[in-house]
Amino acid sequence: MTLYVQDTIAAIATAPGRGGVGVIRISGRNLSALIAGLIGRELKPRFAHFARFKAADGAVLDEGLALFFPNPASFTGEDVLELQGHGGPVVMSMLLKRCIELGARHAQPGEFTKRAFLNGKLDLAQAEAVADIIDAQSEAAAKSALKSLDGAFSREVHKLVDELITLRMLVEATLDFPEEDIDFLEAADARGKLAGITAQLEHTLATATQGKLLREGMHVVLIGQPNVGKSSLMNALAGEDIAIVTDIAGTTRDTVRELLSIDGVPLHLIDTAGLRETDDTVERIGIERTWAAVEKADLALLLLDSREGITAHDQHILAKLPPKLKVLRVFNKIDLTGEVPGVVAEDEIHISAKRGIGLRDLKDKLLKQIGWQGINDDVFIARERHLTAIRTAREHLHTADAAYLQIEILAEELRLAQNSLNEITGEFTSDDLLGVIFSRFCIGK
Repeated sequence: MTLYVQDTIAAIATAPGRGGVGVIRISGRNLSALIAGLIGRELKPRFAHFARFKAADGAVLDEGLALFFPNPASFTGEDVLELQGHGGPVVMSMLLKRCIELGARHAQPGEFTKRAFLNGKLDLAQAEAVADIIDAQSEAAAKSALKSLDGAFSREVHKLVDELITLRMLVEATLDFPEEDIDFLEAADARGKLAGITAQLEHTLATATQGKLLREGMHVVLIGQPNVGKSSLMNALAGEDIAIVTDIAGTTRDTVRELLSIDGVPLHLIDTAGLRETDDTVERIGIERTWAAVEKADLALLLLDSREGITAHDQHILAKLPPKLKVLRVFNKIDLTGEVPGVVAEDEIHISAKRGIGLRDLKDKLLKQIGWQGINDDVFIARERHLTAIRTAREHLHTADAAYLQIEILAEELRLAQNSLNEITGEFTSDDLLGVIFSRFCIGK
């Protein structure tokens, strides 16, 4: 493996603030001089050494453990040194400054993982999974991200690419020997192979879609007139008093956001100001923010008072909602009407937020609305760019099937489908895309 030629980088790898242990990570082509200047002796590979970390004049900056991983058997594929010292911000800063004095520079966000990718230690999907493990918002998301880091997603993609390569070989052969043409492809069951690849791709897309839900969750906004129970519902779903609840209309004057988890799926829940005409300046600003939250939501829960049903004002709210926004009508306060809780129609459910009646039905309905099919061992974490690449590949396969009798077009569409899939793992990608992906990592990773 040829190392990606770069200078030496260093960063604090632990989170900002005070802690019992802090970690400095260094990566470069040859760290011998840096190790000699900082520790004063050679280090045995992959062995935890107790060491004193020294300044230029020999004074001890800190003491702790030093671990050295020589290339190529390291995370980045380069020489890697990890210093585990005391976790005070000042001590960590002094150690990092000493590394810079010895020739390193400050690492950019995601630069360690980017080097691992560029040096062939990880493919792009695995590299992204590193950040997804750190950012996981539920236990299920963390486990699925670990599957991607272990290569589960990449293996799915590589299997599809291998099948495409085999099919492309058959098609390309007909271009070299045009007299064989369609008869050759039919004898090799090329169309059957294309159908098999398409079916396999659909399965991968379905699994990746579930992985994206685990990673990003859903954004749900609570809307409705004042005093219909939006804040009570938010508190009931959160299991604690997050929003203020009173009998006074207009109590909630700004958006209140909370991250919850329903069966492992992150739920970004936004309580909003009651929608009504008002002369109160502060409340009017809150209502404006409500409409801004609605524009970004995946789903809106329209809270309704079951004693009043859908009023003319509720109809006005519904008419103002974005046409593509999914809306679930939630009739609240059934404890005051004696109605039966549960799902009444595809877009209607009856509950009592105050009494906690019908909440399980509501949670199940929320998951169903976003297409969640339940966690299983096959789910790996995925991102929107992955889904885009798979959908693009699917479009090329459909075009290939439609143009099956036009060999040149068939060959080109199969090539484009392969390129789209290769974008997921990074075999076919642009430097601009890499810059965007790794810039979102934390420093030290």
